[in-house]
Amino acid sequence: MSEELFDVVDDQDRVLRQAPRSQVHAEHWLHRASHIFVFNSRGELLIHRRSASKDECPLKYTSSASGHVSAGEDYGIAAVRELQEELGLQSPLEFLAIIPAQGAETSYEHSGLYRTMTDDPPCFDPGEILSGEFLTLTEISNRLALAPQDFTPCFRVLFAWYVERFGG
Repeated sequence: MSEELFDVVDDQDRVLRQAPRSQVHAEHWLHRASHIFVFNSRGELLIHRRSASKDECPLKYTSSASGHVSAGEDYGIAAVRELQEELGLQSPLEFLAIIPAQGAETSYEHSGLYRTMTDDPPCFDPGEILSGEFLTLTEISNRLALAPQDFTPCFRVLFAWYVERFGG
């Protein structure tokens, strides 16, 4: 299987060139990712704990689903794909924003953030996800305050952005 190609982008999210995943990560070049916040009808947000085999932030809690945007792909297509691959879900996505890359805090990624609401049960991809749970935004905020190191840096940035705009 050939290595995944990413669009290398500038700080304004304009495509500069394409490069293999390993080089993009090794050189800390800016690239793109999509994140999805999945809510249930009670207003609880699904967070998941990354599998131990993940190369970045293993065993940390993060967004409901997320993943890189492949070269030539847009954020929305990647979000639909990641929701299906990681959680086995199909649900209408609402685009919220593109959160600009903030260095290591966002893994050198511009992050397209989406949300959806569904009560369909997720089916976790065991290669990606160790476990998951639905929590209120207040419960997540409390956990973040007590142990921020248990969450991926990118999730901390995206969650803070979300709570600032939509409350919690």
